[in-house]
Amino acid sequence: MEQRKRKISDGAAYSAICGVFKKHRGGLTVADLVAKTALPLETVRELVNGVADEYSAHISVTESGELLYSFPSGFTSRYRGFRAVAGRALGRIGRALKVLGAGFFKAWIMLMLVGYFVFFMLIALAALLLSVAASNSSNSNDRRGHSGGGLFFMSGIFDFIIRMWFYSELTRSFDRGYGAYYRTERRPKGRPLYKAIFSFVFGDGDPGADIEMRERQAVIAYIQANRGVISLPEFMALTGTKGVEADCMINAWCAEYGGMPEATEDGTVVYRFDALLLRAESGGREAGGLAAPLKTPRRFSQNTKKMNGWFCVINSVNLFFGAYFFVNAVKSGHLLTEKHFDAVSYLYGFTYAAFRGFMADPLPFIMIGLGIVPIVFFTLFGLIPLLRYALLKKENERIKLQNLRKRGFALIWNNPGAVKAGDIRPEVPECRPKNIDAAREAVIKDMALYSLPDLAVNESGETVYSFSELKRERDALIKYRSGISADNAELGKIIFNA
Repeated sequence: MEQRKRKISDGAAYSAICGVFKKHRGGLTVADLVAKTALPLETVRELVNGVADEYSAHISVTESGELLYSFPSGFTSRYRGFRAVAGRALGRIGRALKVLGAGFFKAWIMLMLVGYFVFFMLIALAALLLSVAASNSSNSNDRRGHSGGGLFFMSGIFDFIIRMWFYSELTRSFDRGYGAYYRTERRPKGRPLYKAIFSFVFGDGDPGADIEMRERQAVIAYIQANRGVISLPEFMALTGTKGVEADCMINAWCAEYGGMPEATEDGTVVYRFDALLLRAESGGREAGGLAAPLKTPRRFSQNTKKMNGWFCVINSVNLFFGAYFFVNAVKSGHLLTEKHFDAVSYLYGFTYAAFRGFMADPLPFIMIGLGIVPIVFFTLFGLIPLLRYALLKKENERIKLQNLRKRGFALIWNNPGAVKAGDIRPEVPECRPKNIDAAREAVIKDMALYSLPDLAVNESGETVYSFSELKRERDALIKYRSGISADNAELGKIIFNA
């Protein structure tokens, strides 16, 4: 599509048509363009769709049945000019920074969550062993009391960590589903730990990322099954887009797939794609319904809830140690002798003494590296999934509403004479927003922005919407399609083989 746009935009004829539209934004027909540019009629008809796509034209029909191209939003290119070029450049820079930032952040997460947890466990284990050794070798009552307090405090912390770690789903070698330990069958290999962590923080991608391709395939199949013609409401039902957005999209389709807007006898705008009918395959030519593909809502994570829970526990352990070292660093500061610390601050005193052998002043390292950094990481590690969860709920609601819009638009198009909000039924969870009643009303309102309905109240007190103008448009489309010969879809016999 981009190659086609560049080819067209470099032509003098394309520039001449753009120049005319810039001076006459109120609306011009193809005949007006021919008169003002002296270009051949077929050339103008071919190029005007590219202009309509690039500059987001609005297409209307005059009383005589001619198409009128206007630009109510201004004559600004979506593909050229400083704004468009800067937007694409910033987009590429943003994507590159996103990839680099995500890689750096993922490495930092692994280092912090797992690295700090292992590091804190090793410190606790070393302090516990030293406390045990000191308790066994000392004969002094004061010394025994001091070391015994440190031993009790350290053993309590380490016992909790060991139980939490070795009985978790992260390190267990055997699974209950495979029996006791005497069995030889091992649990099936699961996801690597780093992928499970990234899944908890960042998610696992978008399962509906291919929805645009599937929508395009559905629209093309519908066009081919309906004699190469599609209306804007049908396009809206297949893509789930509203009127103004669908109008811009179908102009892009005309430029990309060789389509052409035409007017029926009563002035209804339809879009013909004769080139899409010339297929070698003979299947799939029967009239097709509005079977729009649905986008799959996104999941928070592919991990189990228990797995994500353990990540929160591990992060909480890191927070506990970080807060412990930070508080004791502020409280105790520089330690000259081990008499300055009691049972509760025994681990801090041991850590201070251990790092004293590697650096002249370990206090900044303990306060920042073992205190502030884990606390900050705990906040980020918890805040990102929470924020992503909140945004994911909103995005999934938007996805479900768009899916419901596809079903609702198709229902209204097929039965425009009498529609009730309760008729729009979400048959699958992908079409079921949280507030289904409000979603149904929103779907009808979105269609009403394209075609204003008449309102009435039935005996049950329900509001009935009658889209009489939409019904007229549908009847005109059926008549228009019936007048198209099926021979347009035939390739004919092969008359030459190379």
